[in-house]
Amino acid sequence: MSVDEDTMTWRQRVRQFSQSDDGSTRDDGIGLTQRVDRVAAFNPAILAIRWGVAIASVALATQDYDAAPARTAIWCSVLLTYTIVRTFRPIRYLGDVRSLVAVLAEVVLFSLCVITTGYWESPFILSLLSATAVAGFARGFAFAIRVAIATTLVVSLPFLIEDQANDRIVQSAQWTLVLLLVGVISGYARRISGEADRQHELALDRLGQLSDANALLYSLHRVTQTLPASLDLDDVLQTSVTRLRGLFEFDTLAILGLDDTDGHWEVLRREGGRPLPARLQLSDLPTPAKKAVAEKSLLSVPSLNGSSWTGLAPRSASGIYAVLAARGSVIGLLVIEDGQEGHFTERDVELLRGFVEPVALAIDNARWFNRLRTVGADEERTRIARDLHDRIGQSLAYLAFELDRIVAAQAEGADVGASLDQLRNDVRGVIREVRDTLYDLRTDVTDTQGMADTLETYATRVRERSDLVVELHCDRDARLPLLQEREMWRIAQEALTNVERHSGASRVRVLWRCNGEAAALEVTDDGKGFPIGKAGRLDSYGLMGMRERASSIGATLEVASEEGKGTRVRCSLLRANGNGNGSSAAARSTAASGVLG
Repeated sequence: MSVDEDTMTWRQRVRQFSQSDDGSTRDDGIGLTQRVDRVAAFNPAILAIRWGVAIASVALATQDYDAAPARTAIWCSVLLTYTIVRTFRPIRYLGDVRSLVAVLAEVVLFSLCVITTGYWESPFILSLLSATAVAGFARGFAFAIRVAIATTLVVSLPFLIEDQANDRIVQSAQWTLVLLLVGVISGYARRISGEADRQHELALDRLGQLSDANALLYSLHRVTQTLPASLDLDDVLQTSVTRLRGLFEFDTLAILGLDDTDGHWEVLRREGGRPLPARLQLSDLPTPAKKAVAEKSLLSVPSLNGSSWTGLAPRSASGIYAVLAARGSVIGLLVIEDGQEGHFTERDVELLRGFVEPVALAIDNARWFNRLRTVGADEERTRIARDLHDRIGQSLAYLAFELDRIVAAQAEGADVGASLDQLRNDVRGVIREVRDTLYDLRTDVTDTQGMADTLETYATRVRERSDLVVELHCDRDARLPLLQEREMWRIAQEALTNVERHSGASRVRVLWRCNGEAAALEVTDDGKGFPIGKAGRLDSYGLMGMRERASSIGATLEVASEEGKGTRVRCSLLRANGNGNGSSAAARSTAASGVLG
């Protein structure tokens, strides 16, 4: 069972344990329970019932005041005082004994009031309705029905024993039915409220899970943007070897990676010992290493000389062989050996046992990152091939057709001198185009050359090879992480290339604004433009590539164009908001607009 599954199971057990029959406790999402007042939602209704009952009871009591003036006055005072107290301090039902006693005390109080002032003929008979309703709101209709039955028995028995007239039986039955209906209605209202609360809690829980997932995915995305160097395999291996050197003394070290496509072991890093081939089969590994792989564990061998086993190096006398595991499977093997028997102590074994897990994860991450970079390189090669086809391929095809035409003209005895001169100029143009294309492909943002310098260099070349007037306005004080800045540069390059080749513009303005947190790029030309509604233009390779690059770094790309008035491409990026949970496209656009000023 994974840690997450175990945590969820533990939370479910806590939730089930903490949930009482009346639902008065609730899990707070971190494994602790909090007591919930189940009556709080009904306080306005209870308050209205209390005051309605109190006013009606006092009004009825004044009609029978002469029968027992002292007793009636006392109970009127008690009823009004109790109603006032409960107005400012309502009954709270938390599922504990104290709350239950408070509910039952109210039932007992009003039952005693009714019994001492005439049973079912008491002017305070309506007070039993409020007590039954509170019981139903607190614990449901089952409890309210039990309270109603107990109350009717307490009031009816002495009332009928005193006189069993038919009218008293009917009167008792009528009030019993009324109390039962009040209990059922209040209990049903509580059940409906509880189901609504549970649905609300489920919705909030689902929303919380989606929010957590969104925050996690955004954090992972930020890591891939800002920490690419930590995922470089050579850096990971070098750091691991350096740490191993600081922790242990050894003569031979080897870090092997398992190639899961064919089962071979790649020698990722080796120090000391005899030279090893780049790839090993399982049978080529030393016996203790094969045993460690078979058992998927760490194996310490104090003495290689006293056994039939041999080490990775011929002179090794002791060693530790640790499997590197990630994603539930073996991804590599770590071998450290020394020429002295018993060189590695129990402390070394335990230290290495705690060391291999993070090393395995780091190596696995780096290897996967290399594979992803390979996929990215393949996509970039496809883009370059398409770029060469669009620019140079068409020019070479033109030269071939022109050569065929000149050869045919010469065979007919025509003068081809002028055509050859033109062809020579065309060849020079293609050579210059190839040179420019290769230079543009090599131009990139680096640790030492920022976005502003790269844009300035590229703009100079655009001015030299075209009639475009390029205005450049760049911030130079702050920079983005290298990966993000490179993608922004490629977007700018693609936008300028589109202006140069397709727009027919005479002037283009490039703005680059960056304060280290937010950045914005804007390329505006005065060319022929295109209608925004024309899907073919928006889905062209260049624009699709810009959109994909913007999306990969969490930026937004806006393209505004109008026929005859030019085009504006704006890419805006906001690295993170105050909460670190990312930001909406609107927020990024607003922030970037502020950066552009």
